[in-house]
Amino acid sequence: MENKQYLIAEARREQIIKAAVEVLSEIGYVSTSLSKIANKANISTGLISYHFSGKEDLMNNTLMYLVQQEWVFIKEKVEQKQTPTEKLMAFIEASLAYQGTNRINNIALIEIVFNARTPDNVPYYLIEDDDGDLLNDLLQEILHKGQESKEFSDFHPQVIATVIRGAISESMLSSQHKLTPEEYNEKLTKSILKMVK
Repeated sequence: MENKQYLIAEARREQIIKAAVEVLSEIGYVSTSLSKIANKANISTGLISYHFSGKEDLMNNTLMYLVQQEWVFIKEKVEQKQTPTEKLMAFIEASLAYQGTNRINNIALIEIVFNARTPDNVPYYLIEDDDGDLLNDLLQEILHKGQESKEFSDFHPQVIATVIRGAISESMLSSQHKLTPEEYNEKLTKSILKMVK
């Protein structure tokens, strides 16, 4: 019985978080309120307050949910590959594919990261996260293994990881490039492989 209650509560929390993602992507962080999220989810504001202590708590949980969703999607694709080169290509391809198919998740994530603040008034994007960055850890692990196996040349993994993540993020933020997602993926992969080989 307890397990069933837990599953119901988790389903309700996910419903609220998904509604928050939609509202964030439609009207932005500043205009997002618990009442607007409640309207989107067709529930009462009181029900949100039962599951989350307030907007800040809901936004923290939404951010964790969004990060987890992207990480699971990319990690699954990477783990299907064998060599570091294949894993690196899968990481880039999966990252770009996730952005292409989960646009509202990305908008919501950016809205939270660049607008939310801690109780000490520190913007989220300036927080030193003790848990680290799951995607960055995964990417650096691929790069390290490639160097250990001599498949990749000698370079600073953190710098190359930053270059790769930046190029992936830029593909979503920039409307300047006239490449299709497939062309961008192909050209980015080719350029990165030249850098690491």
